[in-house]
Amino acid sequence: MPQTQLELRQRQVGPWPMNTYALICPTSQASVLFDPGADPDALAAMLAGSHPVAILLTHTHGDHVGALAEMRQRLGVPLMGHRLAAQKGYALDRQLEHGDTVAVGNHRLRVYYAPGHIDDQICFALEADQRVIVGDTIFAGGPGRTGSPEAFRTTLNTLRTVVMPWPDETVCYPGHGPSFRLGDIRPAVNAFLQKDHGDFHGDAEWGM
Repeated sequence: MPQTQLELRQRQVGPWPMNTYALICPTSQASVLFDPGADPDALAAMLAGSHPVAILLTHTHGDHVGALAEMRQRLGVPLMGHRLAAQKGYALDRQLEHGDTVAVGNHRLRVYYAPGHIDDQICFALEADQRVIVGDTIFAGGPGRTGSPEAFRTTLNTLRTVVMPWPDETVCYPGHGPSFRLGDIRPAVNAFLQKDHGDFHGDAEWGM
């Protein structure tokens, strides 16, 4: 088992803004870039001193992929995302499914399929670590926005079956806003899941 953790770097880019992340193996300096949403120069600076090996997509909403073409050209590394992203025209070099792993130097990430906010949403959990890159699956204040009642019901199922089984010590790194410890919001999420939300969809908060 690796004795040192992956280094996590974060930048906020774009007008919303959106969190983009990089993970760097401290032994090999291999790195991966998540969700190149905007500002290629800032993204390149975030990777300084490392050896990029892949670009990883949590999902394909425009604010998360705005600088994808530029960063693919700059880095010349494989692009990985959920297979449904490939069906939308993204030229994935590797199509990821639930349970797959991605190597980052001496470390690995485990893929969790987490639809609802969008059908190609995935999370990347750092193995032997408490951190998870969750994209727009879940935030400190609520789940990701949904575009239909069916999508909202899918989000509820993802929360029940994918996210809530993670340990309380899990630290989630979302696509917008601050990171948070899952155990700190677990009571609010559980209360949210126990309510009848009818045909709701859109922006949700745990207290609604």
